Amino acid sequence: MEKIRLALLSGGVSSEREVSLNSGKQVFNALDKDKYDITQYDPKFDLKQLVIDSDKIDAALIILHGPFGEDGTVQGLLDLLDIPYQGAGVLGSAMAMNKLVAKRLYEGARVPTPSYLSFSMHEKIEPAEIVEVLDLPVVVKPACAGSSVGMTIVKTAKDLEDAIKLGFAHDDCIIIEKYIKGIELTCGVLGNETLEALPVIEIIPGEGHEFFDYTAKYVAGETHEICPARIDEATTKKVQQLAVKAHQALFLKGYSRTDLILSNTDVWVLETNTIPGMTATSLFPQSAQVAGYSFTQLLDQLIQLAIKEHSKQKLRRAT
Repeated sequence: MEKIRLALLSGGVSSEREVSLNSGKQVFNALDKDKYDITQYDPKFDLKQLVIDSDKIDAALIILHGPFGEDGTVQGLLDLLDIPYQGAGVLGSAMAMNKLVAKRLYEGARVPTPSYLSFSMHEKIEPAEIVEVLDLPVVVKPACAGSSVGMTIVKTAKDLEDAIKLGFAHDDCIIIEKYIKGIELTCGVLGNETLEALPVIEIIPGEGHEFFDYTAKYVAGETHEICPARIDEATTKKVQQLAVKAHQALFLKGYSRTDLILSNTDVWVLETNTIPGMTATSLFPQSAQVAGYSFTQLLDQLIQLAIKEHSKQKLRRAT
């Protein structure tokens, strides 16, 4: 069997560059070298070479996080180059990356999500009005950042100003969201037309982490993850259904991972990730492992889904 010529993209220019590079190394090691002829590209340096090589590439794995990687920009380039890639296209990638747009789409699809306000950098923000509308505590976060970068849980009105300043350090739009205390859950979805909800993971941040922040996500031993989550069957089904519903609301393909909060019997969707962390111990691969996919098999599946989805794009191209 002829090898698939695979472009592996990792690195990039976002604040999550180092995470992406680490993921890229682990993905490279896990890929079956008997199936793939792999060339690695770092978009920070290698975009020109990617374009030059495009007619020799059969498919791409995008292992990028944050802006200029997870937001539709790289996806658009690969579409122009006629290269299949895993996961969401330009539309879904852009909408999921922008938490404000995603929340509006959740609301339209009747996906429960915490109450919120949004502000641009040039608006006057009155802390007293925020407290009046949402009460405290609240979560302040940039609209277009990943991995909890720039995010703060605010418990007192006097801390709002610093949290807002931090949010605007990462984006020109922020969301201030009602904080909901509960069990942190995440659920992966795999597939194009036929969607498989993977086993639910329960996330328990370690001491010193009020929530699943950047350090809790990426420093070994800082977080305890339980899969399947310690929730009953009815709640598991509800979480999985909401993960699928969120995936569909954002017009996603291939795979996604939705983060949720269970508070008493209520489940709230926080956000959906279109390129979940892809080290062997990341949440999506952990869940896939419980579902019966090894890391290598999961990567194979994502590449095959990418190639199948790409065949539909031929309908949009003039012959």
